[in-house]
Amino acid sequence: MHRVLITDPLSEQGIEQLLQAEDIEVIRKTDLTPEQLLQEIKEADALLVRSQTQVTAEVIAAGKQLKAIGRAGVGVDNIDIPAATSRGIIVVNAPDGNTISTAEHTFAMLISLARNIPQGYRSTIQGEWKRKQFVGVELNKKTLGIIGLGRIGTELSKRAQSFNMKVLAFDPYLTQERAHKIGVTQATLDEVIAQSDFITVHTPLTKETRHLINADAFQRMKGGVRIINCARGGIIDENALLEAIQAGKVAGAALDVFETEPPGHHPLFELPQVIATPHLGASTREAQENVAIDVAGEVLHILRGEPFKNAVNLPSIPAELQEKLRPYQMMAEKLGSFASQAAAGALQEVTVSFSGELAEWDTAPLTRIILKGALSHYLSDVNYVNAPHLAKERGVKVTEQKVSKRHGFTHLIRVHVATDTQDITIAGALLNGLGPRIVRINDYSVDVEPAGHQLFIQHHDRPGAIGRVGTILGNHDVNIAAMQVGRRDLGGRAIMMLHIDKAVPEGLLESLEELDEIDHVTAIDL
Repeated sequence: MHRVLITDPLSEQGIEQLLQAEDIEVIRKTDLTPEQLLQEIKEADALLVRSQTQVTAEVIAAGKQLKAIGRAGVGVDNIDIPAATSRGIIVVNAPDGNTISTAEHTFAMLISLARNIPQGYRSTIQGEWKRKQFVGVELNKKTLGIIGLGRIGTELSKRAQSFNMKVLAFDPYLTQERAHKIGVTQATLDEVIAQSDFITVHTPLTKETRHLINADAFQRMKGGVRIINCARGGIIDENALLEAIQAGKVAGAALDVFETEPPGHHPLFELPQVIATPHLGASTREAQENVAIDVAGEVLHILRGEPFKNAVNLPSIPAELQEKLRPYQMMAEKLGSFASQAAAGALQEVTVSFSGELAEWDTAPLTRIILKGALSHYLSDVNYVNAPHLAKERGVKVTEQKVSKRHGFTHLIRVHVATDTQDITIAGALLNGLGPRIVRINDYSVDVEPAGHQLFIQHHDRPGAIGRVGTILGNHDVNIAAMQVGRRDLGGRAIMMLHIDKAVPEGLLESLEELDEIDHVTAIDL
Protein backbone atom coordinates (compact mmCIF):
# COMPACT_ATOMS: atom_id res chain seq x y z
CA MET A 1 0.00 0.00 0.00
CA HIS A 2 1.39 3.40 -1.07
CA ARG A 3 0.64 6.41 1.12
CA VAL A 4 0.05 9.70 -0.76
CA LEU A 5 0.04 12.86 1.37
CA ILE A 6 -1.87 15.87 -0.04
CA THR A 7 -1.12 19.13 1.78
CA ASP A 8 -2.75 21.75 -0.47
CA PRO A 9 -6.37 21.95 -1.73
CA LEU A 10 -6.70 19.96 -4.97
CA SER A 11 -9.65 19.31 -7.25
CA GLU A 12 -11.73 16.36 -6.06
CA GLN A 13 -12.06 15.14 -9.65
CA GLY A 14 -8.32 15.42 -10.04
CA ILE A 15 -7.46 13.03 -7.23
CA GLU A 16 -10.34 10.64 -7.88
CA GLN A 17 -8.00 8.16 -9.56
CA LEU A 18 -5.93 8.05 -6.37
CA LEU A 19 -8.98 7.69 -4.14
CA GLN A 20 -10.26 4.76 -6.19
CA ALA A 21 -6.92 2.93 -6.44
CA GLU A 22 -6.79 -0.15 -4.21
CA ASP A 23 -3.03 0.16 -3.75
CA ILE A 24 -3.13 3.84 -2.66
CA GLU A 25 -3.95 5.35 0.70
CA VAL A 26 -4.73 9.06 0.40
CA ILE A 27 -4.07 11.31 3.40
CA ARG A 28 -5.32 14.90 3.08
CA LYS A 29 -4.04 17.42 5.61
CA THR A 30 -3.93 21.05 4.54
CA ASP A 31 -2.75 24.17 6.35
CA LEU A 32 -0.03 22.24 8.16
CA THR A 33 2.62 24.13 10.09
CA PRO A 34 6.22 23.37 9.07
CA GLU A 35 6.59 21.26 12.20
CA GLN A 36 3.41 19.29 11.46
CA LEU A 37 4.54 18.70 7.88
CA LEU A 38 7.83 17.24 9.11
CA GLN A 39 5.86 14.70 11.11
CA GLU A 40 3.31 13.82 8.42
CA ILE A 41 5.91 13.36 5.68
CA LYS A 42 7.77 10.60 7.54
CA GLU A 43 5.54 7.75 6.34
CA ALA A 44 4.51 9.19 2.95
CA ASP A 45 5.54 7.53 -0.32
CA ALA A 46 4.45 10.57 -2.33
CA LEU A 47 3.57 14.19 -1.67
CA LEU A 48 1.09 16.25 -3.72
CA VAL A 49 1.15 20.06 -3.42
CA ARG A 50 0.25 23.26 -5.20
CA SER A 51 2.12 26.47 -4.39
CA GLN A 52 1.30 26.87 -0.70
CA THR A 53 3.34 24.03 0.80
CA GLN A 54 7.08 24.74 0.98
CA VAL A 55 8.88 21.47 0.25
CA THR A 56 12.25 22.33 1.73
CA ALA A 57 15.40 20.23 2.00
CA GLU A 58 14.45 19.58 5.63
CA VAL A 59 11.04 18.26 4.59
CA ILE A 60 12.60 16.07 1.91
CA ALA A 61 15.16 14.69 4.38
CA ALA A 62 12.33 13.81 6.78
CA GLY A 63 10.49 11.89 4.06
CA LYS A 64 12.47 8.69 4.44
CA GLN A 65 10.02 6.72 2.25
CA LEU A 66 9.38 9.50 -0.26
CA LYS A 67 9.58 8.42 -3.90
CA ALA A 68 7.74 11.21 -5.69
CA ILE A 69 6.69 14.84 -5.25
CA GLY A 70 3.91 16.12 -7.48
CA ARG A 71 3.19 19.80 -8.15
CA ALA A 72 -0.32 20.44 -9.49
CA GLY A 73 0.79 23.22 -11.81
CA VAL A 74 3.82 24.27 -13.82
CA GLY A 75 6.12 26.14 -11.44
CA VAL A 76 8.15 24.21 -8.88
CA ASP A 77 9.73 27.16 -7.06
CA ASN A 78 8.35 25.88 -3.73
CA ILE A 79 10.19 22.56 -4.08
CA ASP A 80 13.90 22.09 -3.42
CA ILE A 81 14.72 20.25 -6.64
CA PRO A 82 18.44 19.59 -5.93
CA ALA A 83 17.57 18.12 -2.52
CA ALA A 84 14.96 15.85 -4.11
CA THR A 85 17.33 14.78 -6.86
CA SER A 86 20.12 13.94 -4.43
CA ARG A 87 17.69 11.69 -2.57
CA GLY A 88 16.55 9.99 -5.77
CA ILE A 89 13.04 11.47 -5.42
CA ILE A 90 11.28 12.20 -8.70
CA VAL A 91 9.56 15.59 -8.94
CA VAL A 92 6.75 15.90 -11.47
CA ASN A 93 4.56 18.81 -12.56
CA ALA A 94 1.63 19.37 -14.93
CA PRO A 95 2.75 21.57 -17.85
CA ASP A 96 -0.16 20.69 -20.17
CA GLY A 97 -3.18 21.15 -17.91
CA ASN A 98 -3.64 24.88 -18.45
CA THR A 99 -3.00 25.00 -22.22
CA ILE A 100 -6.60 25.50 -23.34
CA SER A 101 -7.45 27.88 -20.49
CA THR A 102 -4.50 30.14 -21.26
CA ALA A 103 -5.14 30.05 -25.02
CA GLU A 104 -8.80 30.96 -24.48
CA HIS A 105 -7.92 33.73 -22.05
CA THR A 106 -5.43 35.15 -24.54
CA PHE A 107 -8.08 35.14 -27.26
CA ALA A 108 -10.58 36.78 -24.90
CA MET A 109 -8.02 39.50 -24.24
CA LEU A 110 -7.42 39.84 -27.99
CA ILE A 111 -11.11 40.42 -28.72
CA SER A 112 -11.54 42.72 -25.71
CA LEU A 113 -8.58 44.78 -26.88
CA ALA A 114 -9.89 45.02 -30.44
CA ARG A 115 -13.41 46.09 -29.38
CA ASN A 116 -12.68 48.12 -26.21
CA ILE A 117 -15.00 45.91 -24.18
CA PRO A 118 -13.65 46.68 -20.67
CA GLN A 119 -13.54 50.42 -21.39
CA GLY A 120 -17.06 50.36 -22.81
CA TYR A 121 -18.31 48.42 -19.78
CA ARG A 122 -16.85 50.91 -17.30
CA SER A 123 -18.32 53.84 -19.20
CA THR A 124 -21.78 52.28 -19.56
CA ILE A 125 -22.24 51.35 -15.89
CA GLN A 126 -21.29 54.93 -14.99
CA GLY A 127 -24.37 56.11 -16.88
CA GLU A 128 -22.55 57.18 -20.05
CA TRP A 129 -23.37 56.27 -23.65
CA LYS A 130 -20.21 57.06 -25.65
CA ARG A 131 -20.51 54.83 -28.69
CA LYS A 132 -18.19 56.93 -30.86
CA GLN A 133 -15.45 56.91 -28.23
CA PHE A 134 -15.14 53.12 -28.27
CA VAL A 135 -14.97 52.37 -32.00
CA GLY A 136 -12.83 49.25 -32.37
CA VAL A 137 -11.30 47.19 -35.16
CA GLU A 138 -12.24 43.83 -36.69
CA LEU A 139 -10.05 40.76 -36.40
CA ASN A 140 -11.14 39.68 -39.88
CA LYS A 141 -8.19 39.76 -42.34
CA LYS A 142 -5.84 41.21 -39.71
CA THR A 143 -2.39 39.73 -39.08
CA LEU A 144 -1.73 38.12 -35.72
CA GLY A 145 1.93 37.67 -34.84
CA ILE A 146 2.61 34.85 -32.39
CA ILE A 147 6.04 34.77 -30.77
CA GLY A 148 6.47 31.25 -29.41
CA LEU A 149 4.47 28.45 -31.06
CA GLY A 150 4.40 25.87 -28.30
CA ARG A 151 1.27 24.25 -26.92
CA ILE A 152 -0.50 27.51 -26.06
CA GLY A 153 0.61 29.39 -29.16
CA THR A 154 -0.59 26.53 -31.35
CA GLU A 155 -4.03 26.46 -29.73
CA LEU A 156 -4.28 30.25 -30.06
CA SER A 157 -3.43 30.05 -33.77
CA LYS A 158 -6.38 27.69 -34.35
CA ARG A 159 -8.78 30.17 -32.80
CA ALA A 160 -7.34 33.10 -34.72
CA GLN A 161 -7.65 31.29 -38.04
CA SER A 162 -11.33 30.59 -37.32
CA PHE A 163 -11.76 34.39 -37.17
CA ASN A 164 -10.14 34.67 -40.61
CA MET A 165 -6.91 36.13 -39.26
CA LYS A 166 -3.57 35.60 -40.98
CA VAL A 167 -1.12 34.13 -38.47
CA LEU A 168 2.61 34.84 -38.60
CA ALA A 169 4.56 32.67 -36.17
CA PHE A 170 8.11 32.80 -34.90
CA ASP A 171 9.58 29.98 -32.88
CA PRO A 172 13.20 28.77 -32.90
CA TYR A 173 11.96 25.20 -33.33
CA LEU A 174 9.26 25.86 -35.90
CA THR A 175 9.93 24.12 -39.21
CA GLN A 176 8.26 24.88 -42.52
CA GLU A 177 6.58 21.46 -42.48
CA ARG A 178 5.04 21.99 -39.03
CA ALA A 179 3.98 25.56 -39.87
CA HIS A 180 2.15 24.28 -42.97
CA LYS A 181 0.47 21.55 -40.94
CA ILE A 182 -0.78 24.04 -38.34
CA GLY A 183 -1.84 26.54 -41.00
CA VAL A 184 0.44 29.42 -40.03
CA THR A 185 3.12 31.31 -41.90
CA GLN A 186 6.63 30.72 -40.61
CA ALA A 187 8.37 34.04 -40.04
CA THR A 188 11.43 35.56 -38.46
CA LEU A 189 11.12 37.55 -35.27
CA ASP A 190 11.76 40.74 -37.26
CA GLU A 191 8.99 39.86 -39.73
CA VAL A 192 6.50 39.21 -36.92
CA ILE A 193 7.38 42.52 -35.30
CA ALA A 194 7.21 44.53 -38.51
CA GLN A 195 4.14 43.01 -40.20
CA SER A 196 1.64 42.20 -37.44
CA ASP A 197 -1.49 44.13 -36.47
CA PHE A 198 -1.65 42.22 -33.17
CA ILE A 199 1.35 40.68 -31.40
CA THR A 200 1.11 38.09 -28.63
CA VAL A 201 4.00 36.46 -26.78
CA HIS A 202 4.03 32.82 -25.63
CA THR A 203 7.62 32.09 -24.65
CA PRO A 204 9.12 31.24 -21.28
CA LEU A 205 10.90 34.04 -19.44
CA THR A 206 14.61 33.35 -19.91
CA LYS A 207 17.74 35.42 -20.21
CA GLU A 208 17.17 35.52 -23.98
CA THR A 209 13.49 36.51 -23.83
CA ARG A 210 13.62 39.11 -21.04
CA HIS A 211 12.58 42.41 -22.63
CA LEU A 212 12.39 40.67 -26.01
CA ILE A 213 9.79 43.30 -26.88
CA ASN A 214 11.69 46.50 -26.09
CA ALA A 215 11.92 50.08 -27.31
CA ASP A 216 13.74 49.05 -30.48
CA ALA A 217 11.07 46.45 -31.27
CA PHE A 218 8.27 48.98 -30.78
CA GLN A 219 9.99 51.36 -33.19
CA ARG A 220 9.92 48.67 -35.89
CA MET A 221 6.22 47.83 -35.46
CA LYS A 222 3.30 49.08 -37.51
CA GLY A 223 1.59 52.18 -36.27
CA GLY A 224 -1.53 51.18 -34.34
CA VAL A 225 -0.28 47.73 -33.38
CA ARG A 226 -1.88 46.05 -30.36
CA ILE A 227 0.10 43.97 -27.82
CA ILE A 228 -1.01 40.99 -25.69
CA ASN A 229 0.96 39.24 -22.93
CA CYS A 230 -0.59 36.27 -21.13
CA ALA A 231 2.72 34.40 -20.81
CA ARG A 232 5.25 35.83 -18.36
CA GLY A 233 5.88 39.29 -17.04
CA GLY A 234 9.22 40.63 -18.22
CA ILE A 235 9.06 39.43 -21.83
CA ILE A 236 7.74 42.91 -22.66
CA ASP A 237 9.61 45.95 -21.38
CA GLU A 238 6.78 47.70 -19.55
CA ASN A 239 8.47 51.11 -19.53
CA ALA A 240 9.03 50.90 -23.30
CA LEU A 241 5.40 49.82 -23.77
CA LEU A 242 4.24 52.82 -21.73
CA GLU A 243 6.23 55.20 -23.92
CA ALA A 244 5.09 53.50 -27.14
CA ILE A 245 1.41 53.90 -26.18
CA GLN A 246 1.90 57.51 -25.08
CA ALA A 247 3.65 58.24 -28.40
CA GLY A 248 0.72 56.76 -30.36
CA LYS A 249 2.81 53.95 -31.87
CA VAL A 250 0.90 51.25 -29.98
CA ALA A 251 -2.91 51.48 -30.05
CA GLY A 252 -3.42 49.34 -26.97
CA ALA A 253 -2.21 46.51 -24.77
CA ALA A 254 -3.84 43.61 -22.94
CA LEU A 255 -1.80 42.29 -20.01
CA ASP A 256 -2.43 39.32 -17.75
CA VAL A 257 1.11 39.18 -16.34
CA PHE A 258 3.57 41.76 -15.05
CA GLU A 259 7.24 42.12 -14.21
CA THR A 260 6.27 42.48 -10.55
CA GLU A 261 3.18 40.71 -9.26
CA PRO A 262 0.97 42.04 -7.88
CA PRO A 263 1.87 45.17 -9.88
CA GLY A 264 0.29 47.68 -7.47
CA HIS A 265 -0.51 51.10 -8.93
CA HIS A 266 1.23 50.65 -12.27
CA PRO A 267 1.73 53.65 -14.61
CA LEU A 268 0.27 51.60 -17.46
CA PHE A 269 -3.06 51.52 -15.63
CA GLU A 270 -3.32 55.29 -16.09
CA LEU A 271 -3.71 54.76 -19.83
CA PRO A 272 -7.22 54.09 -21.19
CA GLN A 273 -5.70 51.97 -23.98
CA VAL A 274 -4.55 49.30 -21.50
CA ILE A 275 -6.68 46.45 -20.19
CA ALA A 276 -5.43 44.09 -17.49
CA THR A 277 -6.31 40.97 -15.52
CA PRO A 278 -4.62 39.49 -12.42
CA HIS A 279 -2.76 36.51 -13.94
CA LEU A 280 -5.94 34.60 -14.80
CA GLY A 281 -4.56 32.52 -17.69
CA ALA A 282 -4.89 29.20 -15.84
CA SER A 283 -7.75 30.23 -13.57
CA THR A 284 -10.58 28.02 -14.77
CA ARG A 285 -12.25 25.09 -13.05
CA GLU A 286 -11.21 22.86 -15.92
CA ALA A 287 -7.54 23.88 -15.71
CA GLN A 288 -7.47 23.29 -11.97
CA GLU A 289 -8.99 19.86 -12.52
CA ASN A 290 -6.63 19.07 -15.38
CA VAL A 291 -3.43 19.89 -13.50
CA ALA A 292 -4.61 17.79 -10.55
CA ILE A 293 -5.54 14.90 -12.85
CA ASP A 294 -2.22 15.09 -14.68
CA VAL A 295 0.01 15.23 -11.62
CA ALA A 296 -1.97 12.59 -9.72
CA GLY A 297 -1.64 10.28 -12.73
CA GLU A 298 2.10 10.89 -12.93
CA VAL A 299 2.57 10.10 -9.23
CA LEU A 300 0.48 6.96 -9.63
CA HIS A 301 2.72 5.83 -12.52
CA ILE A 302 5.87 6.44 -10.49
CA LEU A 303 4.62 4.53 -7.44
CA ARG A 304 3.62 1.59 -9.65
CA GLY A 305 6.89 1.59 -11.59
CA GLU A 306 5.20 2.62 -14.84
CA PRO A 307 6.47 5.09 -17.49
CA PHE A 308 6.00 8.80 -16.80
CA LYS A 309 6.95 11.94 -18.74
CA ASN A 310 6.71 15.18 -16.75
CA ALA A 311 9.60 14.79 -14.31
CA VAL A 312 11.60 17.94 -13.67
CA ASN A 313 14.71 16.15 -12.41
CA LEU A 314 16.88 13.24 -13.46
CA PRO A 315 15.34 9.80 -12.97
CA SER A 316 17.22 7.09 -11.15
CA ILE A 317 19.68 4.92 -13.10
CA PRO A 318 21.71 1.94 -11.85
CA ALA A 319 24.35 3.04 -9.35
CA GLU A 320 27.22 1.39 -11.24
CA LEU A 321 26.30 3.11 -14.52
CA GLN A 322 25.70 6.41 -12.73
CA GLU A 323 29.21 6.25 -11.32
CA LYS A 324 30.69 5.64 -14.77
CA LEU A 325 28.74 8.42 -16.44
CA ARG A 326 29.01 11.01 -13.65
CA PRO A 327 32.27 12.62 -14.93
CA TYR A 328 30.70 13.18 -18.36
CA GLN A 329 27.35 14.65 -17.33
CA MET A 330 28.37 18.28 -16.99
CA MET A 331 30.36 18.18 -20.23
CA ALA A 332 27.46 16.53 -22.07
CA GLU A 333 25.01 19.28 -21.15
CA LYS A 334 27.52 21.99 -22.01
CA LEU A 335 28.15 20.46 -25.44
CA GLY A 336 24.43 20.46 -26.19
CA SER A 337 24.04 24.01 -24.96
CA PHE A 338 27.05 25.27 -26.93
CA ALA A 339 25.86 23.65 -30.16
CA SER A 340 22.35 25.04 -29.78
CA GLN A 341 23.58 28.57 -29.09
CA ALA A 342 26.09 28.48 -31.94
CA ALA A 343 23.66 27.28 -34.64
CA ALA A 344 20.96 29.82 -35.44
CA GLY A 345 17.60 28.81 -36.88
CA ALA A 346 14.87 26.27 -36.24
CA LEU A 347 16.34 23.14 -34.67
CA GLN A 348 15.76 20.07 -36.84
CA GLU A 349 18.30 17.40 -35.91
CA VAL A 350 20.56 16.45 -33.01
CA THR A 351 23.05 13.63 -33.63
CA VAL A 352 25.17 12.38 -30.76
CA SER A 353 28.20 10.10 -31.33
CA PHE A 354 30.12 8.27 -28.61
CA SER A 355 33.63 6.97 -29.30
CA GLY A 356 36.12 4.83 -27.44
CA GLU A 357 35.12 3.11 -24.23
CA LEU A 358 31.94 5.22 -24.02
CA ALA A 359 30.63 3.29 -27.01
CA GLU A 360 30.56 0.16 -24.83
CA TRP A 361 28.25 1.69 -22.18
CA ASP A 362 24.54 2.52 -22.02
CA THR A 363 24.85 6.18 -22.97
CA ALA A 364 21.11 6.93 -23.21
CA PRO A 365 21.27 9.08 -20.02
CA LEU A 366 24.04 11.19 -21.59
CA THR A 367 22.03 11.62 -24.78
CA ARG A 368 19.11 12.91 -22.72
CA ILE A 369 21.41 15.34 -20.94
CA ILE A 370 22.85 16.58 -24.25
CA LEU A 371 19.34 17.03 -25.64
CA LYS A 372 18.29 18.90 -22.51
CA GLY A 373 21.26 21.24 -22.98
CA ALA A 374 20.38 21.79 -26.64
CA LEU A 375 16.73 22.57 -25.92
CA SER A 376 17.22 24.65 -22.77
CA HIS A 377 18.51 27.62 -24.77
CA TYR A 378 14.88 28.42 -25.62
CA LEU A 379 12.71 26.27 -23.32
CA SER A 380 12.52 26.84 -19.58
CA ASP A 381 10.47 23.73 -18.83
CA VAL A 382 12.82 21.19 -20.42
CA ASN A 383 14.50 18.62 -18.19
CA TYR A 384 16.43 15.36 -18.50
CA VAL A 385 13.27 13.27 -18.61
CA ASN A 386 10.98 15.28 -20.88
CA ALA A 387 13.67 16.45 -23.34
CA PRO A 388 12.99 13.56 -25.80
CA HIS A 389 9.23 14.19 -25.53
CA LEU A 390 9.63 17.91 -26.23
CA ALA A 391 12.00 17.22 -29.12
CA LYS A 392 9.54 14.80 -30.70
CA GLU A 393 6.69 17.27 -30.14
CA ARG A 394 8.65 19.88 -32.10
CA GLY A 395 9.70 17.51 -34.89
CA VAL A 396 13.38 17.42 -33.87
CA LYS A 397 15.10 14.23 -35.05
CA VAL A 398 17.42 12.75 -32.41
CA THR A 399 20.01 10.11 -33.33
CA GLU A 400 22.53 8.32 -31.12
CA GLN A 401 25.57 6.68 -32.70
CA LYS A 402 28.45 4.59 -31.32
CA VAL A 403 31.77 4.21 -33.10
CA SER A 404 34.87 2.30 -32.12
CA LYS A 405 37.39 4.85 -33.42
CA ARG A 406 38.97 6.84 -30.61
CA HIS A 407 40.16 9.89 -32.63
CA GLY A 408 43.11 10.16 -30.26
CA PHE A 409 40.96 10.25 -27.10
CA THR A 410 39.99 7.51 -24.65
CA HIS A 411 36.43 8.85 -24.63
CA LEU A 412 34.96 11.33 -27.11
CA ILE A 413 31.47 12.82 -27.40
CA ARG A 414 30.47 14.50 -30.65
CA VAL A 415 27.29 16.58 -30.93
CA HIS A 416 26.03 17.57 -34.36
CA VAL A 417 23.17 20.09 -34.46
CA ALA A 418 21.36 20.94 -37.69
CA THR A 419 18.87 23.78 -38.09
CA ASP A 420 16.96 24.97 -41.13
CA THR A 421 19.80 27.36 -41.96
CA GLN A 422 23.09 25.83 -40.77
CA ASP A 423 24.75 23.08 -38.77
CA ILE A 424 27.65 22.70 -36.36
CA THR A 425 29.61 19.85 -34.81
CA ILE A 426 31.13 20.08 -31.32
CA ALA A 427 33.36 17.41 -29.78
CA GLY A 428 34.32 17.09 -26.13
CA ALA A 429 36.60 14.91 -24.06
CA LEU A 430 37.94 14.58 -20.53
CA LEU A 431 41.62 15.51 -20.45
CA ASN A 432 43.82 14.24 -17.64
CA GLY A 433 44.45 17.01 -15.14
CA LEU A 434 42.28 19.48 -17.03
CA GLY A 435 38.80 17.97 -16.86
CA PRO A 436 36.11 18.57 -19.53
CA ARG A 437 37.28 20.25 -22.71
CA ILE A 438 35.80 21.14 -26.09
CA VAL A 439 38.44 19.69 -28.41
CA ARG A 440 36.89 20.29 -31.81
CA ILE A 441 34.50 22.77 -33.42
CA ASN A 442 33.57 21.65 -36.93
CA ASP A 443 36.94 20.92 -38.55
CA TYR A 444 38.99 23.07 -36.16
CA SER A 445 41.01 21.59 -33.29
CA VAL A 446 40.71 23.63 -30.09
CA ASP A 447 41.14 23.27 -26.33
CA VAL A 448 38.30 25.19 -24.71
CA GLU A 449 36.93 24.90 -21.18
CA PRO A 450 33.12 24.60 -21.48
CA ALA A 451 32.27 27.17 -18.82
CA GLY A 452 31.45 30.84 -18.34
CA HIS A 453 31.04 33.57 -20.95
CA GLN A 454 32.47 32.81 -24.39
CA LEU A 455 32.69 34.51 -27.77
CA PHE A 456 32.65 32.22 -30.81
CA ILE A 457 34.13 34.22 -33.69
CA GLN A 458 34.24 33.00 -37.28
CA HIS A 459 36.69 35.04 -39.31
CA HIS A 460 39.38 35.17 -42.00
CA ASP A 461 42.97 34.54 -40.93
CA ARG A 462 44.61 37.92 -41.61
CA PRO A 463 47.48 39.70 -39.86
CA GLY A 464 46.24 42.00 -37.10
CA ALA A 465 42.77 40.46 -36.86
CA ILE A 466 43.31 39.19 -33.32
CA GLY A 467 44.72 42.53 -32.23
CA ARG A 468 41.75 44.45 -33.62
CA VAL A 469 39.36 42.10 -31.83
CA GLY A 470 41.26 42.64 -28.59
CA THR A 471 41.13 46.41 -29.02
CA ILE A 472 37.36 46.39 -29.47
CA LEU A 473 36.91 44.22 -26.37
CA GLY A 474 39.12 46.61 -24.41
CA ASN A 475 37.05 49.57 -25.59
CA HIS A 476 33.99 47.80 -24.17
CA ASP A 477 35.77 47.11 -20.87
CA VAL A 478 35.81 43.36 -21.51
CA ASN A 479 38.80 41.33 -20.32
CA ILE A 480 39.93 38.18 -22.15
CA ALA A 481 40.61 35.33 -19.75
CA ALA A 482 41.66 32.80 -22.41
CA MET A 483 41.88 32.54 -26.19
CA GLN A 484 41.93 29.66 -28.64
CA VAL A 485 42.47 30.08 -32.39
CA GLY A 486 41.79 27.39 -34.97
CA ARG A 487 42.56 27.44 -38.67
CA ARG A 488 42.92 25.03 -41.55
CA ASP A 489 44.98 27.02 -44.04
CA LEU A 490 47.19 30.09 -43.76
CA GLY A 491 45.09 33.12 -44.67
CA GLY A 492 41.89 31.09 -44.95
CA ARG A 493 38.82 30.63 -42.78
CA ALA A 494 39.47 30.47 -39.06
CA ILE A 495 37.77 30.61 -35.67
CA MET A 496 38.48 32.30 -32.36
CA MET A 497 37.13 31.16 -29.02
CA LEU A 498 37.45 33.86 -26.36
CA HIS A 499 36.71 33.19 -22.70
CA ILE A 500 35.73 36.58 -21.25
CA ASP A 501 35.23 37.71 -17.67
CA LYS A 502 31.67 39.02 -17.89
CA ALA A 503 28.49 38.85 -19.93
CA VAL A 504 28.61 40.46 -23.36
CA PRO A 505 27.79 44.18 -23.02
CA GLU A 506 25.42 45.96 -25.37
CA GLY A 507 26.95 46.86 -28.70
CA LEU A 508 29.98 44.57 -28.51
CA LEU A 509 28.83 42.00 -31.06
CA GLU A 510 27.84 44.70 -33.53
CA SER A 511 31.23 46.41 -33.16
CA LEU A 512 33.09 43.15 -33.77
CA GLU A 513 31.06 42.29 -36.85
CA GLU A 514 31.93 45.66 -38.38
CA LEU A 515 35.50 44.40 -38.82
CA ASP A 516 36.21 43.27 -42.40
CA GLU A 517 37.81 40.03 -41.24
CA ILE A 518 34.83 38.93 -39.15
CA ASP A 519 32.09 36.78 -40.64
CA HIS A 520 30.01 36.18 -37.54
CA VAL A 521 30.20 36.48 -33.75
CA THR A 522 28.08 34.48 -31.32
CA ALA A 523 27.87 34.97 -27.56
CA ILE A 524 27.90 31.62 -25.75
CA ASP A 525 26.97 31.37 -22.07
CA LEU A 526 27.87 28.13 -20.36
